[in-house]
Amino acid sequence: MREFTEQELVRREKLNKIKEMGIDPFGDKYDVTAFSLDIKNKYQEKSHDELEELNEKVRVAGRIMFIRKMGKASFFTIKDKLGNIQIYISINDIGEESYALFKTADIGDIVGVEGTVMKTGTGEITIKCQKYTHLVKALKPLPEKFHGLNDVEERFRRRYVDLIMNDEARKVAFARPKIIRSIQHYLDNLGYVEVETPILGTILGGAAAKPFITHHNSQNIDMYLRIATELNLKRLLVGGMDAVYEIGRIFRNEGMDRKHNPEFTSIELYKAFSNLEGMMDITEGIISNAAMELNGTYEVDFLGHHISLAPGFKRCHMVDLIKEKTGIDFFKLNEEEAFALAKQHNIEIESHFKFGHIVNAFFEKYVEDTIIEPTFVYGHPVEISPLAKMNKEDPRFTERFELFIVGSEYANAFSELNDPIDQYNRFENQLKEKEMGNEEANDMDIDFVEALEYGMPPAGGMGMGIDRLVMLLTGSETIREVILFPTMKPLS
Repeated sequence: MREFTEQELVRREKLNKIKEMGIDPFGDKYDVTAFSLDIKNKYQEKSHDELEELNEKVRVAGRIMFIRKMGKASFFTIKDKLGNIQIYISINDIGEESYALFKTADIGDIVGVEGTVMKTGTGEITIKCQKYTHLVKALKPLPEKFHGLNDVEERFRRRYVDLIMNDEARKVAFARPKIIRSIQHYLDNLGYVEVETPILGTILGGAAAKPFITHHNSQNIDMYLRIATELNLKRLLVGGMDAVYEIGRIFRNEGMDRKHNPEFTSIELYKAFSNLEGMMDITEGIISNAAMELNGTYEVDFLGHHISLAPGFKRCHMVDLIKEKTGIDFFKLNEEEAFALAKQHNIEIESHFKFGHIVNAFFEKYVEDTIIEPTFVYGHPVEISPLAKMNKEDPRFTERFELFIVGSEYANAFSELNDPIDQYNRFENQLKEKEMGNEEANDMDIDFVEALEYGMPPAGGMGMGIDRLVMLLTGSETIREVILFPTMKPLS
């Protein structure tokens, strides 16, 4: 048996009063003709007399956030999707019956108001109510106005309350789709085609990550939720679709922290006859364009740093950056020397490590967190880049970059490996790593190797985390701020 607070019991009594008036307490269709912010922007410069002469009629709907009842006339504020607007309501304008209905209103109720736009003596744009419509009775009270949900965990569990009370949360929620649309429009205008590929698969590939495993009852087989969209998108290049992208959910069965959620959104794009430098240009363009479209500026403040997202990002080789921080030049070292230096620097060496793993470990320890301005870090070792082309001058490294901003990775790109013989050998090496304990190593995807045998054009490919981009452009410090329903540990 549910127990209700005193406030909840009072609201249920009012619910019954509304029913007794012959009104559905949970409403029906209501035709909205205007929104709060649009009304304010349109009429803010008009005087009281000009508005009276205009007699501009509007129909708005929203949630009551404030009420000041004053006998036969009252003020209240409603919040719609764009913000708040004040309402003046009087028994002389709407009649006794409608005013009695208004008397049942509580903060949190959803109502419709039809009336004329006016200005109060203090200059506030207000709607003078001429028809009041009850739409939904809120049976639970909202949190205190000035405190909202103080418990951060509770904010994410009850996102609906967070969106009601927290204007910043609403701002981020509306900003996210704008950022995604800006990316789509940018790429569509360059001739890319948006596609969809399967979420379920039987082969683990396209990234180094632990998967979620599920079971297909009809086929009686285990399947993976995808950890990347890469291999299917490159199959489309083989098929003659020369510029493709997909924005979609990715699933990785790994830890959660400020920058990681087990399910997240990424974009991957592939362009035939492009290469690593082409991917740098397109990545820079996507981010710069999104910043300008959302905020009207390339400048952003994030995690205590003021940075510019204007085109012209830095481009540095991973080995050169390590040398800047440590004085060690891995271009001049062999594998034995690299392992000796790793021990000297207390680098944790795993059983499957080779030369390239040591280089990457040094980068992660000494460089990654120090990068503030947008920087393309290129030249990753071949051991950690099974899908990237080798560097022609030094085959220990690949034509790959990662974009770092304020210590976090935002994008990962390659000159794509299209040699089926090399790709087969890389997959075999991944299988060996898996046998040696690397849980993130790829499976052998023989169908993909056979696709390459039909011939894939030289190409560039790039993947970017949408959630992190939204964090950057909205100044949100955790990934859970930009995902409407982040993964949460059950309360039980």
